[in-house]
Amino acid sequence: MTYSLGQLMERFKNQQFFQKGKKNTICDVEGVKVGHAMLAEGDAQTGVTVILPSANPYTEKLRANASVINAFGKASGLLQVMELGFLESPIALCSTLSVGNVWQAVCDRLIEENPDLSTVNPVVLECNDSYLSDIRTVHADKDLTNQAFEAASDSFALGSVGAGRGMVSFGLKGGIGSASCVAPIDNKPYTVGALTLCNYGRLDDLTIAGEPVGKYIKELSTPTEDVGSVIVILATDIPLSSLQMKRCCNRVQTGLARLGNHVGHGSGEFALMYSTANSQKATDKNAFVCVTELNDQHIDIVFRMVIEATEEAALRALLEAETVTGYKGRQVFSIKEAYKRK
Repeated sequence: MTYSLGQLMERFKNQQFFQKGKKNTICDVEGVKVGHAMLAEGDAQTGVTVILPSANPYTEKLRANASVINAFGKASGLLQVMELGFLESPIALCSTLSVGNVWQAVCDRLIEENPDLSTVNPVVLECNDSYLSDIRTVHADKDLTNQAFEAASDSFALGSVGAGRGMVSFGLKGGIGSASCVAPIDNKPYTVGALTLCNYGRLDDLTIAGEPVGKYIKELSTPTEDVGSVIVILATDIPLSSLQMKRCCNRVQTGLARLGNHVGHGSGEFALMYSTANSQKATDKNAFVCVTELNDQHIDIVFRMVIEATEEAALRALLEAETVTGYKGRQVFSIKEAYKRK
């Protein structure tokens, strides 16, 4: 092999264009919190991850939009976000067959927190962790979801944690990744943060800093087809319109492709972006709303921030993951372990 993993990461770092936030996670966008809860015993290798986009998005709705890269997935709440251009709930990530349980748990929590609530559409997104976890036994319930909410903080773990516990990416251990980019617009620093749930890709395609890494460690990978999924959540403090955020979501695949993603037929791939700027009170009945939004003449820099943050977040999901043994004794190596054993 030409490069060690450490050397590859140095090359990757040198190729990046933007400054990173202090945490280099989605929580570099002020007000964002992330929490995990998981089961990591025997055949139960699964969990829930929640993203709290603000103090209470139900009462203070956030401008947002989403993009469907490949619709082989079970997504709840996205249609309303795409239709209305607002996010009104926390975002929960989980295993495929747990969407119903987690949706109800988020709904119950919002009802408890908002006495006047009469309807709500929680956003719950999933990836399939059935290689490492017994998916037919639906482990994620209200208690596990509430644990994730209670754990929510602006500092959180990456890798084989929360909803990422049982995920496999490029035949290696996948999971939760995150990164951020900071850039000046009109002489003021703005942030784009990304969080990824990675469960996709073939090892043959894995590329880091231009190097075909997967070919070097192929014999230690899990032999899977590219039928997995990837969820990308983007947060920003840039005042963007819903349409502009839709266009940003469409650039997510460019970041994923840099690592070797080609969007398999059976892959459920979704991106959602929201802005903490220009929030709107649910009680606002004004006939007209005046907001400031980015001039499209400056949006290319945001596109590039989205692409770079997405790529690094997906890569960090691999780098931070640990080797996991789960369902039926199956074992999936982390990329670090695979490098040691090559």
